[in-house]
Amino acid sequence: MAEATATTQSEKPKSGPKIPVLEREKLILNNRSYHWITERVCGVIENRQPAIWWFLFIPCALMAAIGVGGGLTYLVSTGVGVWGNTNRVMWGWPIVNFVFWIGIGHAGTLISAILFLTRQNWRTSINRAAEAMTIFAVICAGIFPAFHVGRVWMAWFLAPIPNANAIWQNFKSPLLWDVFAVSTYFSISLVFWFLGMVPDLATIRDRCKSGVRKMLYGIFSLGWRGSNRHWSHYEMAYLLLAALSTPLVLSVHSVVSFDFATSVVPGWHTTIFPPYFVAGAIFGGFAMVLTIMIPARFIYGLQDLITMKHIDNMAKIILLTGSIVGYAYLMELFIAFYSGGKYEMSAFLYRITGPYWWAYAAMMTCNVLSPQIFWFKCCRENLWVVMGVCMCVNMGMWFERFVIIVTTLARTWIPADWKYYNPTWVDIGTFVGTIGLFLSLFLLFLRFLPCINIAEVKWAKLESDAHFDDKKNHPDEGTVVEAAYQKELKEGTAEA
Repeated sequence: MAEATATTQSEKPKSGPKIPVLEREKLILNNRSYHWITERVCGVIENRQPAIWWFLFIPCALMAAIGVGGGLTYLVSTGVGVWGNTNRVMWGWPIVNFVFWIGIGHAGTLISAILFLTRQNWRTSINRAAEAMTIFAVICAGIFPAFHVGRVWMAWFLAPIPNANAIWQNFKSPLLWDVFAVSTYFSISLVFWFLGMVPDLATIRDRCKSGVRKMLYGIFSLGWRGSNRHWSHYEMAYLLLAALSTPLVLSVHSVVSFDFATSVVPGWHTTIFPPYFVAGAIFGGFAMVLTIMIPARFIYGLQDLITMKHIDNMAKIILLTGSIVGYAYLMELFIAFYSGGKYEMSAFLYRITGPYWWAYAAMMTCNVLSPQIFWFKCCRENLWVVMGVCMCVNMGMWFERFVIIVTTLARTWIPADWKYYNPTWVDIGTFVGTIGLFLSLFLLFLRFLPCINIAEVKWAKLESDAHFDDKKNHPDEGTVVEAAYQKELKEGTAEA
């Protein structure tokens, strides 16, 4: 008995209390079960769509049909002269929109690949929608350079394959690098997106009644049965694709920036463009993810799966990347004026004080100032504020590309070529049409494919931990020590 008493006394804390390990904020609220997660995500597909889905899909589909279908049909039948491009501003809105949409598609691969490799579990509820957004944004982006070549039926000459005219591409041209980078990015992202859906497609297949629907889900689920062998191969393939996709996040928009950085045009010829474009792409991509996921979260009742923790983390990333973009803007101005190059100085003065000053002011306000309110937690937790900032960022990133391309080309070397650029109704209609196309594709994605990764969300639950029973029955050491110390305080025997 004395030995037991001595042992108990020796185990008392001698150096004050140990603070217990803080429990992380849960990624799935209300202690939802595995069954509830499956029912909720599959219910988005299986149940009748809410009326608001039709109110959104029909206008978006009409926008896509009229803007993209009608505008591009008129363009091909009439000629590229229907665009507002001139001899000087030969890129204009088409390339502005191309760079804008390519940037939008960067958040998907970042969330899926980089956050997966770093084992950030909070990505599991948003990665599927972000990957889908990447695919749809690249589709919208590819429309513009394909039709910008003028004779779109000759666009296949961009591929480095033998042809009847024995014409080979100029491999020194950054425009050709764009073709390789964007096509590679699209193909890898598409495979990555599809591979991650295979287990969930099998779940939907098993829940479907016999018919065409069951057959199609069965084809695309590739005979998945959830065996140990299937999961082993799946996880290895997913890991390899994530590792392969990670360099693409950095390379694709860097290559797009080479369209400008490798030229000798004042305002473009700078080495800051690759990291500046990559940060801006992640910045705009995360804003677009929140723009489309917050309404989807509300419409389909996914608040327990897409929590305020997810929104808070993404708002912090927007704040970080927005600050990097703001730093890049200021460094551009500093280098231009510190270098003493009169052409470089004139290019930036024209951006700030010229006839396009409103675009530069919109860019700085939306991209640099608006995200700074995310320093305050109350703003990150207010969904109206988050949506407002994300919409500002979306507009600001478009204005950034407009400022870089249009204001630079509108006034370069020859004063006789200095003209004010005006887009035509075809420019505006085509861009609005791609917005409708993007939203239509995303709404169809919500309708027919699982918008949340069911398997990975379940991995984020505590019950998925192999040692869950041990942790449940044996609290951590810090909690035990703290409980003992509190007991001693009540008895008055704790050491000072």
